[in-house]
Amino acid sequence: MKVWIRTLLLVLLLTAARSGFASIYEQELPDALFTQPEMCKWTDCAGVLPGANAFSARKGNPPYVEAYADDGHARVLKGYVFLSTDIVDIQGYSGKPIVTLIGMDTKGTITGVRVLKHSEPILLVGIPESKLLGFLRQYVGRFAGARFEIGHSDAGSASLDAISGATVTAIAENQLISRCAIAVASQVGIVKQTLLPQAKLLPSNNHATWAALVDMGAVQHLAIHASDVGEPDDGSPYLDLYYGYLNAPGIGKSVLGDYDYEQLMSRLKPGEHAIFVVANGSESFKGSGFVRGGIYDRIQVRQGINAFTFKDSDYLNLYSLQAAGAPSFNETGIFIVRSTQFSAAYPWKFVFLGHKVDKETGAKSFSAFNSPYWVPARFLEGGRPHVEEEKPAWRNAWDAKRIQIGLFVAWAAAVIFFFVSRDRWVRKAKRADKRWVSWPKTASWLIAIGFAGWAEMAQPSITQVLTFIHSLFGDWNTGLFLSDPLIFVFWIVIAVTVIVWGRGLFCGWMCPFGSMSELLYKLARMTGLKKLQRKLPMRWHNRLRKLKYVVFAVLLAVSFFSMPWAEKLAEVEPFKTTFLVGVLHRSWPFVLFWTVVVGASIFIERPFCKYLCPLGASLALPGRFRLFKLRRKPECTSC
Repeated sequence: MKVWIRTLLLVLLLTAARSGFASIYEQELPDALFTQPEMCKWTDCAGVLPGANAFSARKGNPPYVEAYADDGHARVLKGYVFLSTDIVDIQGYSGKPIVTLIGMDTKGTITGVRVLKHSEPILLVGIPESKLLGFLRQYVGRFAGARFEIGHSDAGSASLDAISGATVTAIAENQLISRCAIAVASQVGIVKQTLLPQAKLLPSNNHATWAALVDMGAVQHLAIHASDVGEPDDGSPYLDLYYGYLNAPGIGKSVLGDYDYEQLMSRLKPGEHAIFVVANGSESFKGSGFVRGGIYDRIQVRQGINAFTFKDSDYLNLYSLQAAGAPSFNETGIFIVRSTQFSAAYPWKFVFLGHKVDKETGAKSFSAFNSPYWVPARFLEGGRPHVEEEKPAWRNAWDAKRIQIGLFVAWAAAVIFFFVSRDRWVRKAKRADKRWVSWPKTASWLIAIGFAGWAEMAQPSITQVLTFIHSLFGDWNTGLFLSDPLIFVFWIVIAVTVIVWGRGLFCGWMCPFGSMSELLYKLARMTGLKKLQRKLPMRWHNRLRKLKYVVFAVLLAVSFFSMPWAEKLAEVEPFKTTFLVGVLHRSWPFVLFWTVVVGASIFIERPFCKYLCPLGASLALPGRFRLFKLRRKPECTSC
């Protein structure tokens, strides 16, 4: 057994090897890139704006950098450079932001797009990063004010080709680039921005309790735990924050009392808005940046493409809360939004900006914690206006795959129907004619290989099992699981059938790679290779079939130490080489391993499935508690 464990570790290391690891996957970026005014000292801004050699400090709101061509005699404005995380908080498939640098000339034409850091696992051990770079090149030369659509376009939009196998990443990056470009283009006057109508607030003399304000949404809550920022959770709150909009009389009078409310309103000019913020916890929402630079750099308000920050002149003291039942807080304040671009009639977000420590690497990254706010309809004349909310990336992915989802569900239903009624088909078959049994199974294999595998790249993987297990211990992200529609539906089918019958239906009928392996073995028998096909001696079979459980245990253990490493080691599954990337696009270690596994399938029935597959091992464990046991032939043993 020790020999096989050593062999397993060698295979894992071999499959983790690569001619060159992804250069920007989890790339460590300096904090100064996100926090210092001189952004271009910390990254190559000239790379996204050719011809520029001098750059200003960050300016504007949201921030951007002016780029100049400076020959020593004159400075000519060439355009603007901006960082995605300064403007939007859009996450990729991994649930982490794709940090992107974008350049735009003075006419609003995008001149360059460069990803500085991503955490997309599919671009690490699956699809080459060159595919991402090719996707980004489609934006160069396009107008920032255009509406970009992936896969299709209408008369008012520009069409883009997606990243095959990484649709969610492409959708997220498209939203990111589009919103950043239009935000800066609007700010510098290239694109005219439509102002939202201002709220018409209803008068009120009612005084609501603190609990009532929270229940109706007039006061919102943002809770951040130490574990959310990668620090040990000692049970005390990291930041327990409440906030609300004070201009509305029904809210402002309840929170401040009549006198203080009237005093505050008398200080505000037309178009100015007051927001109160109170908090407890070990972290401060004020920070110390306002002492050094006069800016509260930890909080901001975002509405659409606009971000509103606060200077020390936008701050007022809040000495007490008058709402009945209000708890005491160790940090309080009132902040003034001074912009006609903000409208209280429409939804907005309160954002706390902080550093998050990666639990695995110890690296710090800039992170935004958002809380949505919308003044309750009872305080607005005419109620809330109709707002079309931007769809999350996963919703777009589901809309784009409606037909494929329908076909997949029909296939799964047909397989389950035949599986449930298989005894009837077995009785119908004759000794010399097994078509009633073999043809439906062969048809399912072909659909699994051609449709689920190669066409839709919907091969379930052990990495999804590991992600699910880790999500149970925290950082649950529903959007992440919904981001690939066919994989999500596939896992629903797997979960139901494993509980009812064990893993037999998935492994024997629907797994794309398992189907390919079985079909290769059958075809080899039909083409004269039957005499070369062998079954391992039972004593070796019984030993080797335990190996897949060792593989699963190793991957699970490594994942708790480093998820990126577990994702690399999960290449022991030849699924990505077969269906996602293609064997001709992989480096030699992957090609060698794939050739050995697939070649062995010609002479031994499903060798990978029986002896190495960690996915099968993970499904076998809950399958032990299945509701119905499969009927087996006397010569059958458990895989």
